[in-house]
Amino acid sequence: MTEISREVLTVGQLNQALYELIDMTFDTVWVRGEISNLKIYPSGHWYFKLKDADSQINAVMFKGRNSSLTFKPIDGDQVEVAAQVGFYAARGDVQLTVQVMKKAGAGALFEAFLKLKKKLELLGLFESGRKKVIPAHPRAIGIVTSSQAAALKDVLATLARRAPHIPIMIFPSPVQGPEAPPGLIKAIKQAEESALDEKIDVILLVRGGGSIEDLWAFNDEQLAHAIANCSIPIISGVGHETDFTIADFVADLRAPTPTGAAEISTPDSLELKRDLETMAGHLKRATRLKLEREAQRLDQLSLRLSHAIPNPQKMREKLVFLQERLTRAISSSIESRRRQHQFWQNQLNAYSPGRILERGYSLILKEDVAVRAPRELETNHLYTVMMAGGIAEIKLNDVKLISQDSSSEN
Repeated sequence: MTEISREVLTVGQLNQALYELIDMTFDTVWVRGEISNLKIYPSGHWYFKLKDADSQINAVMFKGRNSSLTFKPIDGDQVEVAAQVGFYAARGDVQLTVQVMKKAGAGALFEAFLKLKKKLELLGLFESGRKKVIPAHPRAIGIVTSSQAAALKDVLATLARRAPHIPIMIFPSPVQGPEAPPGLIKAIKQAEESALDEKIDVILLVRGGGSIEDLWAFNDEQLAHAIANCSIPIISGVGHETDFTIADFVADLRAPTPTGAAEISTPDSLELKRDLETMAGHLKRATRLKLEREAQRLDQLSLRLSHAIPNPQKMREKLVFLQERLTRAISSSIESRRRQHQFWQNQLNAYSPGRILERGYSLILKEDVAVRAPRELETNHLYTVMMAGGIAEIKLNDVKLISQDSSSEN
């Protein structure tokens, strides 16, 4: 039986020996783990535990260090930290004093992002002078995104609310994974090729939020060149407001979210109506002022005529001529402005969804989304049908496909 050392240490002596051992053994170390039990004190210091499946260790990151971070960690985040290992003899605790922190796995991607950003910036792809102007009243809008993306529904709902008269074309593509960059490039080229026939004046490049890995397809160099070389203005709406990708810097305009891209690209139909009413008010006031000025001018001419000598008869004849000329000019001006006002009123009415329904068209909705192709119809599914005379709900017992526009498959 091995004999146990007879030397008896005090707790303080043992902890001091452990302190000296740790101090001699460890310098700054890199540690990867999951943040747990994060507490932020009023002083600005962060106290938390760093753990994995097997163990955990206490850690602290003081305000002078954490204030330089580009993200704020939360419980559950996987991080990599550079820290000094400390042992507090009075408490018998081991603690990491963190000097540097970064998200695990994201460091290399972020470095690649910065490297590509600097390269494209030197090539001039971010310069404001090369960016195209976004049209205030686009004739049609192209959307490049995944047909399954949750952001697509939000974009379509926003466009339908703000400008239901503007046609929409969707050019589907993967938005995540290795297939996404070539798919996005292809979709942008398809939208550009369709622009002339479909009157597409702006393209929305959109995707919902995610991690840097989820959004990495939008940091592709070839995609950046495709965006820069596209002849149609492109608005990027990728991720959340705090997310930035290379596509955002190259695009002609960046929106904070996909919904923001839809709002930026369209005029508000209610605002257009208010503008039209304002123009009509200005027209009425301008016409009234014109009539008043001409009436004053007529009074002045009458006064001059009453004092004119010789040949009062010619002056009277000239007055009649001027009165007739003035009347014709005023009538012509009023009629021209009336026709202009009627033209804008007709334009607004022509774009009204209700007017389209009055011409005999109907709108079939499936869960508030318009059905655009026969293949979308399903039996035993409840549909909403909007007609000029009202709204009805129908359920189809049988659907037989007679024909289908090949463009709807895209």
